[in-house]
Amino acid sequence: MKNLTILFLFLTYTFGFSQQDSLAIEEFSEADIQILTDSINNSYQFERGTIAIADGLATINVPEGFKYLNQEQSKEVLTDLWGNPPAETLGMLFPEDSPVIGEDFTYAIEITYSEEGYVDDEDAKDIDYDDLLDEMKSDMVEANKTRTAMGYETVEMVGWASKPYYDESSKKLHWAKELHFEGEDENTLNYDIRILGRKGYLSMNAISEMNQLPLVKENIDYVLNSVEFNPGNRYTDFNPDFDEVAAYGVGGLVAGKVLAKTGFFAVILKFWKFIALGAVGFFGAFKKRLFGSKES
Repeated sequence: MKNLTILFLFLTYTFGFSQQDSLAIEEFSEADIQILTDSINNSYQFERGTIAIADGLATINVPEGFKYLNQEQSKEVLTDLWGNPPAETLGMLFPEDSPVIGEDFTYAIEITYSEEGYVDDEDAKDIDYDDLLDEMKSDMVEANKTRTAMGYETVEMVGWASKPYYDESSKKLHWAKELHFEGEDENTLNYDIRILGRKGYLSMNAISEMNQLPLVKENIDYVLNSVEFNPGNRYTDFNPDFDEVAAYGVGGLVAGKVLAKTGFFAVILKFWKFIALGAVGFFGAFKKRLFGSKES
């Protein structure tokens, strides 16, 4: 019933369905659901080519094989369709052949910006990422106490799905975590990209199931090269006389220490998971009943 309730809420918001339509939704046939799915997916207008984001803060050259969903539509997808809390986003990248919802959904990359100051990268060359992983696992144990108290399921930091790598020349950092959410059969892939700038950093977060890791890694270089800060906002434009410095370095970005200090670390993984897996969960439980298996 939960998935049908989400479906009904989306239909109410988007298409003006009434309460009297709720029973009809439960009677949807496979063909009805497919028509609805196609209608939802076709309602979004994707862009390609060179696009300015965040009022000229940065530029994205949509890589071949991808499509870009603008800020307003991305907010609608994240909040109204996938059920996330309202949050600021600069847009989303989808693989060209991935729908917004449906059984063929693979993954999506959300783009955000955090203006928390210039991140000094001096610590990058000295970080022992195995030690950092152990520290993050310990932090997760503590965070789970808060998650449990708040009614969220616990999360296990399984390990690196892809070990952190920092490119000093481009000022880009990327890594991937394998997470296990309590009660879930499949582990979650959390692939993170950070692009350092003058006053903060751009985040590009890809969330999916672990079986999509080869696909994400296959395309990661294209994604890394697709976004750049514009002149005046680049890392090299930092002015120590006027610009603030962040309270953490590269290691803090990977470990999420700034989030832990604010207490947000306890709930943010729940949000990360919902960003993309909401689309999978939306239909996942009803996939066999509504769509049938791919074999059939």
